[in-house]
Amino acid sequence: MASTMFLSRCAATAALAICAGLQMTAPAQAVIGGTKARSVDGVRASTLRIETSRGELCSGAAISSELVLTAAHCLMTGGSVRVISLDKRFRNRTHAVAAVLPHPSFVPGTTPRTQPGADLALLRLAAPLPADIQPLSLGSGLWQGETVTMAGFGLASENNKKTARVLREVTLVNAGNYTTANTVKVAVDTENRGEVLGAGACRGDSGGPVLRGPSGSRDLVGIVSWSSGPLSSRVKMICGGFTAITPISDHRAWIAEASERLLNYDEPRQVRETARPSASYSWWFGR
Repeated sequence: MASTMFLSRCAATAALAICAGLQMTAPAQAVIGGTKARSVDGVRASTLRIETSRGELCSGAAISSELVLTAAHCLMTGGSVRVISLDKRFRNRTHAVAAVLPHPSFVPGTTPRTQPGADLALLRLAAPLPADIQPLSLGSGLWQGETVTMAGFGLASENNKKTARVLREVTLVNAGNYTTANTVKVAVDTENRGEVLGAGACRGDSGGPVLRGPSGSRDLVGIVSWSSGPLSSRVKMICGGFTAITPISDHRAWIAEASERLLNYDEPRQVRETARPSASYSWWFGR
């Protein structure tokens, strides 16, 4: 009931944040109001950092020993892509990316408001991940009012870049669907409900996993896409209000097909030489 009331109020508040056409949204990139991971094991080890040579920072989720699911917009700056995992002592381990496959409906250069396609992409690694990283399982649909756990590497403070690249997690509640050219789930702080500054995604969390239930769950139900500031903010903010989630259940068929397609390439060195197509591409490969 509380979630339904929240969405109704949001629809009626045409001058603010997400209800104002998302003019204060941005691709989500660290966890505002989150808790710093005290150990790297289990689910936490399955949350990966993604960086490009053009300076893009995002997060990702290991769904097999060689495949990482993330947000497609994270890869649109071009350049080479690398994946970074943490060992049990929080030391970085770098993993080369052999191939990248964005969802065919994704349109580069569009904003969250105008994005007509699914903000998802799969990365194939050049070598399997270490054995201590156990892949997440693909979960079922998200229901309104459900509590979820989001994890990522990004800003803990919107205006402090030094707070990025630290693994954090936070509990949010699914407030329901938000539809423009596509449909995403919108999650909010369990107490503040997006009205005032609270927990949520920020710069660096795009592509990060959204898990059903407590932090120990391995049930991957969504991937973080973008974030916006709270409804009551009088200044421009892009964090601490709403976290947009691309639901896994809507795209399971594509994830399965894309996974098979990527894993069937036995000679990634040859694939890596493939030129990147124009903006209408359905897939491209890391250089």
